[in-house]
Amino acid sequence: MTATELGAAPVLSTPDAHIFQESSSTPKPTNPTSSQLSNQQLLLTYEIQRTVAEIRAGRWKRIALQFPDHMLVDAPRVFQALSRGLKHARRSAKDSSVDAEKDNSVNDVKIAKDIEERLYILADTSYGACCVDEVAAEHAEADVVVHYGRSCLSPTARLPVIYVFTKPPLHLPSVVSSFQSTYPNLTQKIILMADIPFNSYLPELSSLLKTVAGYTNIFTTDIIHNTSSLLPNRTVPDDVATDPSALQSYALFHISDPPPSLLLTLHSRTGPIHILPTTPQPPSTTVTPTLATSHLPLRRRYALLSKLANEPIIGILLNTLSVSSYMTILAHLKSLIASAGKKSYTFVVGKVNAAKVANFSEVGGWVVVGCWESSLFENQGDFWRPVVTPAELEWALKGVGERVWTGEWSADFGDVLKRSQLGEEEGARNGDGNGAVEEGADGVSTELETHADEEEEEEEEEEEEESEPPEFDLRTGRYISHSRPMGRPNKPSTTPNTNTNTTNPTSPNNTTQTTQTTQTLTKRSGPSTLAKINGIVSPAAEYFKNNRSWQGLGSDYNVAYDDDDEGRENDGKRNGAKMEQGRRGVARGYVVGDDVVKR
Repeated sequence: MTATELGAAPVLSTPDAHIFQESSSTPKPTNPTSSQLSNQQLLLTYEIQRTVAEIRAGRWKRIALQFPDHMLVDAPRVFQALSRGLKHARRSAKDSSVDAEKDNSVNDVKIAKDIEERLYILADTSYGACCVDEVAAEHAEADVVVHYGRSCLSPTARLPVIYVFTKPPLHLPSVVSSFQSTYPNLTQKIILMADIPFNSYLPELSSLLKTVAGYTNIFTTDIIHNTSSLLPNRTVPDDVATDPSALQSYALFHISDPPPSLLLTLHSRTGPIHILPTTPQPPSTTVTPTLATSHLPLRRRYALLSKLANEPIIGILLNTLSVSSYMTILAHLKSLIASAGKKSYTFVVGKVNAAKVANFSEVGGWVVVGCWESSLFENQGDFWRPVVTPAELEWALKGVGERVWTGEWSADFGDVLKRSQLGEEEGARNGDGNGAVEEGADGVSTELETHADEEEEEEEEEEEEESEPPEFDLRTGRYISHSRPMGRPNKPSTTPNTNTNTTNPTSPNNTTQTTQTTQTLTKRSGPSTLAKINGIVSPAAEYFKNNRSWQGLGSDYNVAYDDDDEGRENDGKRNGAKMEQGRRGVARGYVVGDDVVKR
């Protein structure tokens, strides 16, 4: 069952009565506010000591601190704690240098001036909070970014990053009780996974489950920076590394609600998934994990792709300027859309919402270029047109015979680039050397024959396109027209040389006959010729040519010559004025005509 389609663009504002109401789509914070954190808890939660040590080791002097919205209340205190820690580290380093200078064994030691570090708080992000905001950091000319909170761990393009995932509270005995009630079989193969802020609890939790509860086949994931992993940014079991299909035999226990893109990816690759909510509960309360299902969201995605496959114009939303290879995937998507006979437009909009994309009603669908978490938009009911990921667009643009939905789903555009690279390598290995110049037995180049064959193939393809059966949209039953002469590119001339010298052996005295062709002058079509675009008759262009009232600048004037009669009109048009040299120079003094006096 698909979502209800909108018949018109959505309302771009809410009534004034709702101005003080909080949006239900706003994610709830998982961390306590700053008033609930003591100084010691703040130092542990935000890992002040480790951050100071990494900043000093990297010798960075301008540091940008990026907080998600729900952690901005802690930003001033974290700023002060880091400033104190860095000041103490500089003083300790200076004292060590002074002691070394006083030592008789190292008289040549010189104290280097330690420049004070400067910290900047990034109060707002250009795109998603999970991504490193290199754009805002470069405004402060930062050398490094300290990213707080959960992260997508997408590789950055320019700046180094220090990740501080923080550590929200979690009652492990309650988690063990929930795990035992969910998996009574102690020998079942289970993957233990958690959202990134809770990942630090997994080693201790795994030890409790193995030693106290008696589980024998538990695999605990660890964080890695690899979005293309079978478990995104996580390690996988050894048997899965050799056989990816073995991942289906594992059940998955996930602590905290995963992002929608991660849930769809896991559901298409692993066995049953149970999710343990981490909403604040009394310590003695045992929370029952919920069984995750994603069949309905996948069906919604399939319906969106079926609709997008028939749209002639696709918009590319550039939702990142920090993730590496974003320009590569942008060029690949443009090529992919053009090869499918469709038109594309690129937009840089920052944070994507329905109000922004509703301004472009001509666009039939959107593809988001961003990190693997922010590319998926589940609330499609708010958008007038489908919004898909690069991998989904790749599937939607396939032919009807190749468009087979297998249930496999991926949000990382790196997978799209890998498939493209593998296809190019396979094509290079199986290539037949088209376009290569071969030498025949008589030493005459056969390049012209190759171009002639290519022209014949292009003509056959055009004939096949014209004789193709009509195509209908299976969702609406409407006829789909592919007649777009303006969208067809001009075919370049395949003739290698406009001047060709051919030797006729049968001619007297074996003279050389030179055939010269030129395209410098082209005969203009007569008034009775139908308007054509790229060699195709266009009724729209013919109508425009015959009914337009304005035909260009100066088209209502005739050229005036010296022997023309003054004031005489020709064909109802006035004579144009003679061309004269006007003023030249700068504002402080102009020269008129041949006059040398400045005015």
